[in-house]
Amino acid sequence: MKIAIFSGSFNPVHNGHMAIAREVLAQGAAEELWFLISPQNPLKNEGDLIAENERLKMVELAIENEVGMKASDFEFHLPRPTYAIRTLERLKVTYPQHAFSLLIGGDNLAIIHKWIEYQQIIDEFGLIVYPRPGFENNVNTQFSNITFISAPLIDISATEIRRRLANGESISRMVPERVAKFLEVAKWRFGEGAMGDCQ
Repeated sequence: MKIAIFSGSFNPVHNGHMAIAREVLAQGAAEELWFLISPQNPLKNEGDLIAENERLKMVELAIENEVGMKASDFEFHLPRPTYAIRTLERLKVTYPQHAFSLLIGGDNLAIIHKWIEYQQIIDEFGLIVYPRPGFENNVNTQFSNITFISAPLIDISATEIRRRLANGESISRMVPERVAKFLEVAKWRFGEGAMGDCQ
């Protein structure tokens, strides 16, 4: 099966993530999409992250009624910090029956040359690229093995979601309903000290 790996902190998962995931499947870029929750991003301060098991739970809630989507804690069990190439290599060994591609935004494609062993990622696994605000037409002809999809430009910030929670403001239009309810109940955990610029 062709699997799209949507890797990120999902801090928290929001409607922008969900819209992209649906388009990947609707446009046939993959047969299944796995949300791979990152326990730690090497480029971000781990202290800014909501607890990883809570981020996993929110993704599970978000995709409860979605077809072809899976929440995965695969990276929770890998050495940290985790890097895309190492995760993809381990996935390939663990699930030899599947073919994996990495789903990234156009903003990340613009800096893909800064990633560890980026050429191997492209050559061996391939990329699925969705548009990001300011990078809508970022068609990089330098590389092959890249699939570009169209998707709505929903510019939702996880930082803004956490700020609203801390201030008692509504997030109902920013995240799936089940996630909003989860966060409203747990909002006392996400005060100013837990905020950063993670997305």
